[in-house]
Amino acid sequence: MPLPDGFLDELLARTDLVDLVSESVRLTKKGNSWWGCCPFHGEKTPSFHVLPDRQIYKCFGCGKGGGAIRYVMELENLPFRDAVAVLAKRAGMPMPEFKGSAPGARERREKILEINRQAARAFHRWLNGPKGAEGLAYLQGRGLSKATRTNFGLGFAPDSWDGLITELSGLGYDKRDLLDAGLAVSSKDGRIYDRFRNRVIFPIIDVRGDVIGFGGRVMDSSTPKYLNSPDTPVYNKSRNVFALNRAKTSKTGRVILTEGYMDTIALHQAGFDNAVASLGTALTEEHGQLLARYFKEAVIAYDGDGAGVAAAQRAIPLLEKAGLKVKVLRMQGAKDPDEFIKAYGREAFARLLDQSEDRVDYRLAQLQKKYDLADDSQRIAFLQEAAQLISTLHSAVEREIYGGHAAQTAGITPEAMKLEVDRALKGRLRKEKKRQERMDLNPVSQVQPKARSLRYKNVRSARAEEGLVRLLLLDPGLAGAMGDMTGEEFSSPLLGRAFDRLRSRAEAGLSTQLGALTEDFSGEEMDHLAQVALQPESVAGSDRRIPEYISLIRSERLLRGDGGQSPEELLMAAQKRFQQKKAYMEGKK
Repeated sequence: MPLPDGFLDELLARTDLVDLVSESVRLTKKGNSWWGCCPFHGEKTPSFHVLPDRQIYKCFGCGKGGGAIRYVMELENLPFRDAVAVLAKRAGMPMPEFKGSAPGARERREKILEINRQAARAFHRWLNGPKGAEGLAYLQGRGLSKATRTNFGLGFAPDSWDGLITELSGLGYDKRDLLDAGLAVSSKDGRIYDRFRNRVIFPIIDVRGDVIGFGGRVMDSSTPKYLNSPDTPVYNKSRNVFALNRAKTSKTGRVILTEGYMDTIALHQAGFDNAVASLGTALTEEHGQLLARYFKEAVIAYDGDGAGVAAAQRAIPLLEKAGLKVKVLRMQGAKDPDEFIKAYGREAFARLLDQSEDRVDYRLAQLQKKYDLADDSQRIAFLQEAAQLISTLHSAVEREIYGGHAAQTAGITPEAMKLEVDRALKGRLRKEKKRQERMDLNPVSQVQPKARSLRYKNVRSARAEEGLVRLLLLDPGLAGAMGDMTGEEFSSPLLGRAFDRLRSRAEAGLSTQLGALTEDFSGEEMDHLAQVALQPESVAGSDRRIPEYISLIRSERLLRGDGGQSPEELLMAAQKRFQQKKAYMEGKK
């Protein structure tokens, strides 16, 4: 059952989009709008635009756009109703309840979160009881204090097939509930048993403080050594980061990125409250974007082995793309941060952090290892690859400094290296120029939706259709001036649906704010409708433009031959179109 339109109207009226976005993005006012760096992709130059008068946002970099509800959906990876619930709580409004209706996505999420909370309590209690002796001894042996174990909610899963199932069944949950939460597994023969058994448990908590999943380290030689919750309606390992709920409040401005739970927890215990870890997966763009919301700089503190170096190399461009300044920690005499702190102490690690290597020098050092610089041909290959890397730097000063570093490494003059870097840079700029020229020569592509599935079949008609949609967004009172026009006559199905929905709301006396359409349209569709809404349009003169828009839409439909015309009408339309083209060509001579 959909939420009442009146409820959504009041919720949107109580939610100021500028205030909402300002909670996660630093905005600067320019004229009548606000600008900031997009929270959905990495950037250094602000392209994220918020218009308070229309209560919409649009990023000109990644293309995302919409209203307040869509913003929360994207920012916190929530379904529609959960995002509405977040805004309702923020606005002090109770969510409507629908008695007798089947549980929806929101109810399902809330149930899983409650199961996770109860499971975390059970795991923590078992760790500190007779069943958790082995797990407690392990954590104590790793040097974790009682306060640290409590702060992170660490626990233990007994060596039992149904320990958690039995525990939670006493609270009213059945095996199917635990399957839904990822806490149980179903075998091929249909037997259901605990996912986590004989493992130290690390609860995974999101930035809102909810337990969304678990990680478990085995106590014997079983595999895998670390086991994580599967993706569920509340947990996605590619979009969440371990300990960010604690690290986000750090005042340091930089995040320390480690490879695992224990490294992160050890750093927090040592006083480094800005440590986090990805969750059993390689770093993703989503991880980078999430970290960029809270930090300006990232220090990669991965293990020093081959796998750690390779992971750091993959992480650097992802973090840079998110807009973070990246450095890399190179530890001598220890394989990971936990081991380093135990061997050399907290102060030594703090000094190491301050001396962490710039990401360009780190990548040049890794590049150098591929070549034997005593061999002239390999030295040339190193310099050419280094030049390609350095040419990607935006600052001429950076290119000169790092070019000098590469030249010194290979034993050539800085001037010779500069020539090689300039050559690589010119090559890159030529390719970019050609790409831009191809785009400029195809002006139709500039007005087309980014998503191929939404592409306009008739651009001329679609522009007029956009005009009608914009006018309804600006003033619902104009619905009466649009006569018997319906979205079925539009060439663009998306614009036709938007027109019908807006007109229906206008005639019912409801808001025609773009944010009110969030439930009815997909993310890609809302992105494009936000782009449509941003185009220039004025209510002034609408009495002239509305008939022009409608006339153009209908004439284009007639020319397309999809208006249900007779063969004679189609022939006449074809002849008219031929005469129009002929007159146009003669006019160009």
